[in-house]
Amino acid sequence: MENRFFDAVKGKLIISCQALPDEPLHSSFIMARMARAAKMAGAAGIRANSVVDIQAIQDETGLPIIGIAKTDYPDSDVYITPTMKEMRAVAATGVEVVACQVTGEKRPNDEKLEDIVKQFRDEFPDTLLMADTDIMENALEADRLGFDIIGTTMRGYTSASKGLNIADNDFEYLKDLLKKVQHPVVAEGKIDSPEKLKRCLDLGCHSVVVGGAITRPLEIATRFIDAIK
Repeated sequence: MENRFFDAVKGKLIISCQALPDEPLHSSFIMARMARAAKMAGAAGIRANSVVDIQAIQDETGLPIIGIAKTDYPDSDVYITPTMKEMRAVAATGVEVVACQVTGEKRPNDEKLEDIVKQFRDEFPDTLLMADTDIMENALEADRLGFDIIGTTMRGYTSASKGLNIADNDFEYLKDLLKKVQHPVVAEGKIDSPEKLKRCLDLGCHSVVVGGAITRPLEIATRFIDAIK
């Protein structure tokens, strides 16, 4: 079956609908309803975490999905779909895209990223691969390895990118990234306003993922509370 993800999301918004076990909205039912609201608002796609959430959202919306599986391993700081085991489980749901973390740290079980990419291509030739990157070095490595999508998801969330924000200096990093990589860029991470979303698209990103600013009410409410403390 032809993968139509790129056509479906070009120039549009993808909304991340996730809630971890320690968050109040953690529930596949709730995430599916959140995704329904995203669809009603006009989202072109959904980013979802875990097989059960993905399946519930597929049933609810029918929108293309970037699927991940956040999993902690004691021997690694890589946690977004970190091994072939998680990538295989997510891809088996039929999602259009599987995203995994590409941030330069040692991977669990000493797996090599290049080997994972090759194996995934063999097993799931019709599923796109997205790299969740943090700095230019890792984005360029993902580009070299042939990831279909280069994401900025991890910028500001790793030791190598601590304190950095994709919007710094009028999106200077994003402008540079767009010039240097061969594959489409999906902007993600700390895009917390409609203006930032629009700017990313105007600069040439294929699409933009927004999560916390839309679908994490605890984080949203906390910002308001902090403003009056």
